[in-house]
Amino acid sequence: MTPLQLALWVLLCLQPPPEPASQQPASPPPASQQQPPPSSDLERTNLKQLLTLRRVYVDRLNGGETAVQIRDMIISGLERAKLFVITENAERADAFLRGSAEDLVFTDTFSSSDGINARGGIGGSTGGSTSSRNHRGAYANAGVGETDSLHTAERKHEATASVRLVTKDGDVIWSTTQESTGSKFHGASLDVAEKITRQLLADFARARGLPALSDSHH
Repeated sequence: MTPLQLALWVLLCLQPPPEPASQQPASPPPASQQQPPPSSDLERTNLKQLLTLRRVYVDRLNGGETAVQIRDMIISGLERAKLFVITENAERADAFLRGSAEDLVFTDTFSSSDGINARGGIGGSTGGSTSSRNHRGAYANAGVGETDSLHTAERKHEATASVRLVTKDGDVIWSTTQESTGSKFHGASLDVAEKITRQLLADFARARGLPALSDSHH
């Protein structure tokens, strides 16, 4: 063994052994990578409460005379859906349908205009004096113009309704907002009333497919 090799071997022997690396606890993933929480128990509770309703009273809707007609259309739609009994006796109701509705009539106008215009002109003068000859001038003018304009006005309906189901304790367990300018077969008000019924039917179907609250914690 050469002196250089001997010196390297001595240095290696004198070095302390490496300390074991301390194990750090794994840090949680950033919030952006965490899984979103499941549907809240409150949402499931509200949907499940829909299935417990037996009688519903449709209260007067805010919004004037048109709201009265939309209320009648909503009652007809809910009656056909057979989700619960529609009662006219508020004291017997398990819940109340409340909210506002309106059917607006307005005029939608559209105006446009297209035009082409051209103008031209040539001028001159005439004058003279006793010491000079007379001189003459001539004028010429030309113009082309063409303008097309369009103006239309269309009378339209736009109906809106925001309704909610409220229990006797005052808790809101369901709500929806619908609007319409009319469909192929229905006016705006009737279309809004049917949209409300369809949304309620869809949420009843969701409620029937949800597990019981006690099962969701296992």
